[in-house]
Amino acid sequence: MIAMLRKAILVGIFYVLSVGSAMAADVLMPFVLAYKTTGDVSTVASAVKSKLTGAGFTVVGEYSPYAGADIIVVTNDALKAAAAKSERGGYGAAQRVAVTKNGDDVEVTYTNPVYMAAVYRMASDLSDVRAQLQKALGAESDFGSEKNLTADDLRKYHYTVMMEYFDDPSDLAEYGSHAEAVKAVEDALAAGQGGTAKVYRIDIPGKDETVFGVAMKGVNAEDCSGDEFIMSRIDKSTPRHTAHLPYEILVNGNQAEALYGRFRIAIDWPHLPMVASQTGATFFSIMCSPNAIEEALTKASGGEEK
Repeated sequence: MIAMLRKAILVGIFYVLSVGSAMAADVLMPFVLAYKTTGDVSTVASAVKSKLTGAGFTVVGEYSPYAGADIIVVTNDALKAAAAKSERGGYGAAQRVAVTKNGDDVEVTYTNPVYMAAVYRMASDLSDVRAQLQKALGAESDFGSEKNLTADDLRKYHYTVMMEYFDDPSDLAEYGSHAEAVKAVEDALAAGQGGTAKVYRIDIPGKDETVFGVAMKGVNAEDCSGDEFIMSRIDKSTPRHTAHLPYEILVNGNQAEALYGRFRIAIDWPHLPMVASQTGATFFSIMCSPNAIEEALTKASGGEEK
């Protein structure tokens, strides 16, 4: 009887541990810390670009949103093919790699393709792209969320009640054709409308769909849409979330759209509290930003201010 009881207890413990491990394996994080190093950000960034191109990625854009940070945007055939098979898949056509000075360390981080594939409801889970990035740069740890979010959770994610989902984008502008819409965005970004600049452009093969990466410089230091304004208020944890940037404009057919700020920011900080935290990082501290981002991206798409 005692032997049977011991066996039952052991079986129960094994079951609990197995379920716990399975649950942990299913939880996804928005970012991956590849490694930490020391030295100059630009030197590290140059080495990172070499590793990425050597692994078959194409660098489509790079920019420094503020001192001590450099963001490298990459794509490849697998990402573009996955985007082509997915509704509004252009959001997942690029992955972002960041090099950030954080204290004495320089952090090399990147967006987790599997997380982003779920957030953007893509037809592929992009696990092959994750494997390529991991082989090229490494993967010390995943980070960026204190929520136990699975792929199923992320496909229907929104921050809280009455907040936007993936399929509730900001409608920025509408034109007579896809070509006309793309030209309007190109022209507006070149002119710096709304305090913006072009970081990259990716045309999705076989579709009238183009995604632009947009640097949000802001028209001044207090512009709530500015990358530095927002990141200085909420990016206070370690490792840094620098690979959150840049934002996107998606030209889908003849329409220009963008993910609404309360969704686009929340997917990279799903645990960020609304009004209070030990570091001071809260959504309340950037309460003005979602509407300001929408206004800036509307101007950046050649649309009329709302």
